[in-house]
Amino acid sequence: MSKPVLISILLLFLCLEWSSSYCPYQCQCFSPVQVLCAERLSSLPRNISHEARELILMTSSVSYLFSNTLEDSPQLTKLIFLNNGIRSIHMHSFNHLTQLEELEISGNPWLEHLYLGTFSNQHNLTKLILNYNRFKTVLPGMFASLRKLETLEMKGNIISRLPLLLFSNLNHLRVLDLSLNKLEDVTQETFLGLGQLEILKLKHNLLKNLSSDLFNAIPELKEFHLEGNKISELSENVFMNLTNLKVLNLRGNFLKTFTGHIFGISTLNLQELKLKGNNLSDFFPLGNFTSLTNLDLSSNHLSTLHKDVFQNMTNLDILDLSDNQIFILPETIFNDLFSLRVLNLQANNLSVIEPKLFEDQALIEQLNLSFNRLKTLPEGLMDTFSVHYMLRLHGNPWKCDCGLWYLHDWVLRNEQSVEMIDRTLCDSPAFLNRRSLDSVEKEQLVCHMGKENAVDVRNCLLQVSGDAVIIKCKVETCLPITVKVELQDEQGNVKEHVVRNEWTHSAKCSNMSLE
Repeated sequence: MSKPVLISILLLFLCLEWSSSYCPYQCQCFSPVQVLCAERLSSLPRNISHEARELILMTSSVSYLFSNTLEDSPQLTKLIFLNNGIRSIHMHSFNHLTQLEELEISGNPWLEHLYLGTFSNQHNLTKLILNYNRFKTVLPGMFASLRKLETLEMKGNIISRLPLLLFSNLNHLRVLDLSLNKLEDVTQETFLGLGQLEILKLKHNLLKNLSSDLFNAIPELKEFHLEGNKISELSENVFMNLTNLKVLNLRGNFLKTFTGHIFGISTLNLQELKLKGNNLSDFFPLGNFTSLTNLDLSSNHLSTLHKDVFQNMTNLDILDLSDNQIFILPETIFNDLFSLRVLNLQANNLSVIEPKLFEDQALIEQLNLSFNRLKTLPEGLMDTFSVHYMLRLHGNPWKCDCGLWYLHDWVLRNEQSVEMIDRTLCDSPAFLNRRSLDSVEKEQLVCHMGKENAVDVRNCLLQVSGDAVIIKCKVETCLPITVKVELQDEQGNVKEHVVRNEWTHSAKCSNMSLE
């Protein structure tokens, strides 16, 4: 046996010996400082090593935390109770755990309240997580001793109200998550003392409005998440004091309109604005939003947009307009949006795309035009795109005639750039219905002209020169022309030759000869 293998076996033996000697019964110790106990325990582990700093107890049947819990392990800095059956916690349970920096008590469906003084000795605590319990309220003064706290989460409870000044001593708090509760109202007094708060999450509550002075106490806020509430209107200047705000999430509310007046005249650093799933029928130009990189207006009731609505959003990177009722887009609406990488126009009522609509989007990487009413695309529409990109075109009633030559040629050249190309189907004419665009031959993309548009054969001349036959026709309009010549040999075999014109933008077709 080689020396390295012998050393490895010896080290493994020592680790197993250490684990069996110092790890509590029915627990696992992945290192001297970490202890994990799960499932089979009905009481807290004993004989925890004095080297241990982290204890995680999960999916056990522990129901009560009595006075002086874990009094033999005052050295713990991290304590997590996750998805247990805890029903009650004694107010002195954590008295000896003065070194705790992180404490989590989450996922206890029968834990309805905490006693005042439960955290009175946790002066070093920086992170407290109390998610998915059954708290209906929190007693005033519950967090008074936690002056070093930086993160507080109480999401997934049934809290309907918060005492005034509850957070007044949390001067270092950076993150507060009160999502998934039953809160109907918050005021300026609710957040007094949180002068350093940077992230506030109030998602999926029952809030209907925001008072104009609400944010006076939290001027350093950088992220504000209000998704899934019942807000139907925002008062003028409501966000005026939030000059450091970078993320504003208002998804899933009942807003009918949105204007820049809610921000006052402040210069904003806003980078993400999420308004998906409201009742917006109007969206007005916001003003000087040059820092905005992500704008989500999807799943609203927008049918038209002003041509200057995105003016000054010169750093916009992602724009989502999907699932609206937009039937037309002004040709200049995306002008100067040179940084745009992702544009989602899925599930609208677009039947026409202007030829220069994407003229400034050379850096586009994802363009979604699926599930609209498009029958064709103008020639040159995608010619400005200069980087590798993905395009979605399926779910449109494509008219597979001569008007689709540009798109057909482009698809064949860029097949790898079209997602779900097998679902990009012809709707008409009938003989091509349900055929994928890439499976159609170009010769099948023909236009059948009425008598008023047909070429007058009286204006055509037939010339024979040696073994060449030349047909010359004069036309008055730039309509596509297809000439089919059938040649039959002595044995009766017929061979067909097809000549088709493809007009360019620069072509002058009046009285032009086509050979």
